[in-house]
Amino acid sequence: MSLTFNGSRLGQGRHEWVGDHVQAFFLYVLALGAGVSVATQQVLNGGLRTALASPAWAGLVSYAGGLIAMIVAVIALGERVPSLKTIADVPWYAWSGGLFGAAFILLAILLLPFLGAATLFALVIAGQVLAAVTMDHFGAFGLTAHPISTARLAGAVLLISGVVLMRD
Repeated sequence: MSLTFNGSRLGQGRHEWVGDHVQAFFLYVLALGAGVSVATQQVLNGGLRTALASPAWAGLVSYAGGLIAMIVAVIALGERVPSLKTIADVPWYAWSGGLFGAAFILLAILLLPFLGAATLFALVIAGQVLAAVTMDHFGAFGLTAHPISTARLAGAVLLISGVVLMRD
């Protein structure tokens, strides 16, 4: 296994196997942490929905907090403002990510009280995997194509089976 990060090959040298596996483990832990943060965010947004008596206001507050966090991240990382040429060269569809994020936040806030956290996120994860496998297969939105394999298809089927088992 050869991992790259920011264009650099990781784990070079005598201990390549160990380095690659430690790096992979670290990246997997970070990805799991991202999943925990999404689930926690939605449970907190559900409580905010109840307190504010509004799913739209709860979503707005969630996005405002996210905007503040990203402003701090841009400053802390010393990111420069992209040039006008760079902005003009961005494909039109790349600008729509926030719309999908907003749809997710609003739907999760609306569905959480009816489905419960476990069922909601089992369905969300199943939808994410199905979409990701499809986008990988076709190389959508500039992705490198990764054709659907028997193993990937079996994984998707097992995941959806897990969703069925997670229902209340």
